[in-house]
Amino acid sequence: MSKSSEKLQAIKLRRLGWSIKDIAKELKVSRSSASVWCQEILLTTSQKESLKAKQIAAGHIGRQKGAEANRAKRVSALEDAQRLANIEIKHINNLNLFYLGLGIYWGEGIKSRSGPAAIVNSDARILRIMIRWFDECFGIDRTQLRPYVYISSAHAGREKIIMSYWEKILGIPNTQFKSPIYLERRPRQQYENHNSYYGVVALRVLKSTNLKYRILALLDTVSKRLD
Repeated sequence: MSKSSEKLQAIKLRRLGWSIKDIAKELKVSRSSASVWCQEILLTTSQKESLKAKQIAAGHIGRQKGAEANRAKRVSALEDAQRLANIEIKHINNLNLFYLGLGIYWGEGIKSRSGPAAIVNSDARILRIMIRWFDECFGIDRTQLRPYVYISSAHAGREKIIMSYWEKILGIPNTQFKSPIYLERRPRQQYENHNSYYGVVALRVLKSTNLKYRILALLDTVSKRLD
């Protein structure tokens, strides 16, 4: 097809309400060429609305396909982790620490299939055990941890004290801490031990989706042994 014929066909399709992208695809020409050829063609309101609806639908389908692909990857990764769970347990050196940490994660850890592995607690002893657990059982050292501190707005004036407390007690430098997140207190809410309040810490592991799959698989394996 000659350029002139392609142009005439492009104009015809545009008048029918086709998108520039679809015209270029149909005629096997560049989008820029199709755009130049059709620049003087004005679409009607209904044609514009129709194109918009198609774009939204296409985007939705694309997101659905992406979500389905991601779900398939998660399922595959979790199945792989489950197959390896029994083998992994056999190679754990400190079983006491392993089962203690696994139990804590079962109760206090983030167990959704998406997102990083994380433990949420206000007890410094538990958080320190989990730091050791991540390190000795999974090879995750402190440089890979990111603490998020949640503080009641009633303690806004103690932010530096609270952040310094967690930095010291967890052995993690302040450069790895995220900015504190304030929680609105309930009206007339009082704290009996105002000066011993240090908030709650969400201790997240960087780039740890696969680690979480391993942990979830280990939890599943151990729980089945108890059935």
